[in-house]
Amino acid sequence: MRSYRLTAFGAAAVLLSLSAAGPALADDGEADRSFTIEDPRITESSGLAASRAHPGIYWTHNDSDDGPYVFAVDSRTGKTVARITMKGVGAPRDVEAISLGPDGNLYVGDIGDNLNGSWNHVWIYRFPEPKELRDATVRATQFDVKYADGPRNAEAMMVHPETGRVYIASKNEDGGGLYEGPAKLTAGGDNVFRRVGEVPWVTDGAFSPDGKELVLRSYFSARGYPFAKGRLGKDYPVEAPLLGQAESVTYTADGSALMYGSEGEQSDVVRVDLKNGGGDEPARAGGTPSSAGAGSGTGEDGVPVKGTTLTGGIVLASLALVLFVSTRRRKR
Repeated sequence: MRSYRLTAFGAAAVLLSLSAAGPALADDGEADRSFTIEDPRITESSGLAASRAHPGIYWTHNDSDDGPYVFAVDSRTGKTVARITMKGVGAPRDVEAISLGPDGNLYVGDIGDNLNGSWNHVWIYRFPEPKELRDATVRATQFDVKYADGPRNAEAMMVHPETGRVYIASKNEDGGGLYEGPAKLTAGGDNVFRRVGEVPWVTDGAFSPDGKELVLRSYFSARGYPFAKGRLGKDYPVEAPLLGQAESVTYTADGSALMYGSEGEQSDVVRVDLKNGGGDEPARAGGTPSSAGAGSGTGEDGVPVKGTTLTGGIVLASLALVLFVSTRRRKR
């Protein structure tokens, strides 16, 4: 999301970032813990997807102006173990999301539009998740995407882990929409996505491994939704860490936690444990932060984790401080 400016909104994000200490790398070799992306080439991590073939590996990519690259990062060390170059696709414009499908393919969403409707189509790229983790060039399939109700900006793309259907959540300050793609994407023609639900401001999203829950995140909060037969249920608050420019979220491969990412050099990826469901109730991220911080308002490695109500209060306080300082300066 390259157009992010240091306005009052941006300054609030900076203040939130300063209030959260970056997570330390795990020193016991355990995967799926909070980590820091160490690769200097990854400065705008804008999407996350947990590998199923390689435990502890997370796929990510830069936002815009980078090229057709996808990176595999090891959560045990924060280091890149593979950079994949996609060939057979056009020049990416604004890559915002990545998701792993039940077919074993990685789906890359070139779906951003910072001018909010200036492009009459966007793209999705698809290629098989590599069996070996090493730098490689792979041939990807490119799919043209259009929306039934006209062009729009979007940063969240999710592939359902059971049906393989692709969903996109549009991004709008007044609320966006959840768009459902065709049952099967086809190359060489338009894939029309149709609005099937209403969602808040969204920067990324992820389905639970069983496909029964959908989590959508924004810069300062996250919401969860039961998901059945392609439709959203009643939303509920989800625990989310306080990060600077919060851009990404994914479930761990085993579904035990959510991993939240952000943009920037050496950006943090923070784990938030899920509350265990009882009986037939699915596990939800609503009441239990990471084990290291349960009951204390902090997640694993001491990163603050708060619900949406407190987060909103912090944001408003930050904005008030920025406006106060700005007013004082103008009076001088």
